[in-house]
Amino acid sequence: MKSDPKVLPLPEAQRGLEIEGHSIDFIEEHERTDKLSTQGPFWFVGNFTFFTMTIGFVGPSVGLNAMWTMIAGTLGIMFGTLFMAFHGSQGPHLGLPQMIQSRAQFGYRGVILVLLATLFVFAGFNIVNLVLMMQGLHTLFQWGPMQVALAVSVPATLLAILGHDWMHKTFKWSLFLSLPLYGLISVAVLMGWIHSTPAAAGTPEAVALGFTWTGFVAQFAAGASYNIAYAPYVSDYSRYLPKNTSSGKLIAAVFVGASLSGAWMIAVGGWLAEHLHATDVLVALNAVGASFAPQLGTVVVAVTILAFLPVIAMNIYSAKLTTITGLDSFRKVKPTASVRIWAILFVVLLQLGVAIAINASGSGLSMLNMYLVVMLYFLVPWTAVNLTDYFFVRKGRYAIPHFFLPHDNIYGHWGSRGLVAYLIGFVVMIPFFTIYNGADEVFVGPLAKAIGGVDMAWLVGLIVSGVAYYLLCLSLDLEKEEKLIRHIESTSPHFSTGKTW
Repeated sequence: MKSDPKVLPLPEAQRGLEIEGHSIDFIEEHERTDKLSTQGPFWFVGNFTFFTMTIGFVGPSVGLNAMWTMIAGTLGIMFGTLFMAFHGSQGPHLGLPQMIQSRAQFGYRGVILVLLATLFVFAGFNIVNLVLMMQGLHTLFQWGPMQVALAVSVPATLLAILGHDWMHKTFKWSLFLSLPLYGLISVAVLMGWIHSTPAAAGTPEAVALGFTWTGFVAQFAAGASYNIAYAPYVSDYSRYLPKNTSSGKLIAAVFVGASLSGAWMIAVGGWLAEHLHATDVLVALNAVGASFAPQLGTVVVAVTILAFLPVIAMNIYSAKLTTITGLDSFRKVKPTASVRIWAILFVVLLQLGVAIAINASGSGLSMLNMYLVVMLYFLVPWTAVNLTDYFFVRKGRYAIPHFFLPHDNIYGHWGSRGLVAYLIGFVVMIPFFTIYNGADEVFVGPLAKAIGGVDMAWLVGLIVSGVAYYLLCLSLDLEKEEKLIRHIESTSPHFSTGKTW
């Protein structure tokens, strides 16, 4: 088991169903057996799913046609992936899960603020995914919500328990399954093999679609938030890379993989929404498959769900790390395999209960739109603070053992600079909030109304939080930290964080 640092890992071909022993602890160099070449395909598969297609439903729901949905979604995905990719470079450099490293900005206990936000993202993604599958499979095959929950959650939970290595293996097989499937669907769309269906009179789909700035920005923000939401994940899956991994090459691999598949799926989703008037992606995919052969629709849906299971497991895995980090912030937790398993079961039961309750309420695409926007609002101040600290303030230099010291650690219990910068950014965003539940206004801030309802809150939050944190850190005693880091490196070289950026 990987948790024993004295035992070198077996070659991959000799491993069985080995349960990962690590959770929130430091990964030593001899255990970092991943390869840079796996990162691009891994993050490509992460976005190469039916759920990403639903992001392309946002544009047509707010007046964009398929072409403008593709353009806005692609630009948004690329923008969000920039932040995601830069976070990924922290994994091999520090050998830590993402949220443990956030203790440097927010403090040993203060990090609980952003942990709650990221747990909302991790569990929330799976909740939305489960609701979409419950609704789609009920419409197509009359499956009950509990049948769907068990069919999806049991294998995904087992995969999350097995851990990091098996996540990478199953993502590879998911690519083999999904690439021919979505390739065929894309070719069918491009060649015009699938014919448009008429919209019901009086429905939003019956309105002629074209271009609106409000719709363009809404689709851009949906794409950006989708991949910014991956920011708290990336180091969790890059921390097993060797320390000397090129940061530039890693950033490029994550960016190309995640943005390429994201843009592809959003484009397909936009076409399905405009031409098939789809509001349920599984029903739409079934119709696409059935247009080739009567039973092919069922095969398309089955392969879609099967290929998506590793993504469900990924959300469970990262939510587990967040849960353990939160517990450890107030009561020291020994990072054993059993702790991982209990944390995973907690996360799974939580998301199952919420998903079943939401499914019973009948919410669907409108819930997805609202969730993506709110998720972006919570994550933007954190990503701005974290990246500003890593690249511009501390420049990659951290006292790694102090991330695990409840008392007398150099980063303190409550990181006032990070917490204040986060709160400043979030509060400044509020007048720019633009939150809708479908066509119904939930909350639109006064400044958002003044600029025509265009959602610029996320951009304001990025700039204000990053600048506020940088200014607050001008009084930070970096020389004191550097002396401590050099002492740690001289006594424990495996904790070295290398040269400054």
